[in-house]
Amino acid sequence: MKSILIPVAHFALWLTIVCCQHKPLIAQTFLGTTSPYSQWKQGPPTDPNFFPIAVWLQSPRNSAKYKDIGINTYVGLWKGPTEAQLLELKKAGMKVICHQNEVGLNSPNSDIIIAWMHGDEPDNAQPKAGGGYGPPISPEKIKADYEGLKKSDTTRPVFLNLGQGVAYDQYIGRGVRTNHPEDYREYILGSDIVSFDIYPAVHDKPEVKGKLEFVPKGVLRLREWSGDKKIVWNCIEASRISNTKVKPTIDQIRSEVWMSLIAGSRGIIYFVHQFEPRFSEASLLEDEELRNGITKVNQQIRQLAPVLNSPSSKEKVKLDADSKKVLWMCKEFQGELYLFIANQTANPTSVDIEFEETCRDAKVTERLEEKSSQLNGTKLTVDLNTYGVAVFQVPPR
Repeated sequence: MKSILIPVAHFALWLTIVCCQHKPLIAQTFLGTTSPYSQWKQGPPTDPNFFPIAVWLQSPRNSAKYKDIGINTYVGLWKGPTEAQLLELKKAGMKVICHQNEVGLNSPNSDIIIAWMHGDEPDNAQPKAGGGYGPPISPEKIKADYEGLKKSDTTRPVFLNLGQGVAYDQYIGRGVRTNHPEDYREYILGSDIVSFDIYPAVHDKPEVKGKLEFVPKGVLRLREWSGDKKIVWNCIEASRISNTKVKPTIDQIRSEVWMSLIAGSRGIIYFVHQFEPRFSEASLLEDEELRNGITKVNQQIRQLAPVLNSPSSKEKVKLDADSKKVLWMCKEFQGELYLFIANQTANPTSVDIEFEETCRDAKVTERLEEKSSQLNGTKLTVDLNTYGVAVFQVPPR
């Protein structure tokens, strides 16, 4: 079941961008081939306006509804891919990551497949046919399977999703490999895109419960363990899952998403299954509050996609903040600076920021809340609430 570094620049500059303050940024021309996906002919789109926003293991019959709330990718197809599943997704304009089979390799609709995937969470203890659990799938097996997938098709990347042990060393669900984080450097070698899941808002262990910082922690670990040579995505809780007393709030989901992006995640996957008190595969579509909130989050990601896909420029900003408490990244896009900042603690904090001289007395727009202010010379003080996040757009003087 789906259960501190500053991002480095992997991306190209592009020209002829039309930027509207409250409308999506529309890229007309993309220069170069430095998108992390450009090495694969049939991988995820290299269009700078595309940022992967996915759902995990959902029925294609709901793909149009997910498209309406800003989802552009499916991850996983139950007993698929089948021709009918691919056709349904293609009609909705949905990309998909799925297991490799003859249908996927040969279908006339295979152009929507942007990656092949391993089985989910091989790092966790695996159920045995006669009951109980055995050890995790070995990294050696994952690496061998990776080579097999690549042998059949070199035009698409291979996606691997790992469990919560990426961020939570004591996760007992790893069985005999509990508290062996060294395994993950080896697992990562069996992938091109590596992801993980941990759901702290609905977690049942006190050492994780409510501690949203486990989400960016896992993203940063995957980047570190891969030496920034693999593309990192991650999963976000978007239902109560099996917690009958608590479901994540939209504020928690929003914080987890933006902390992930600031930590360097290149793709967001929402986990929307509910198992208790009743099963619902697509619980997000039934939950008006979370659906509307996540729709807004997805809209903000789409608006800022060309910025998120642009190079980092951290040298243009100085922050007086504890790196263990505050995550941040800075992007330069079309001559403007974008500062992404997050408080990754439950305690409110204040951050002093100083921009380069070219921004002196500039009007600053906070994109997530759509508020404006003005720099005091080159300085700005930001108060961040519990797990607070903000994105500041700062034009040159």
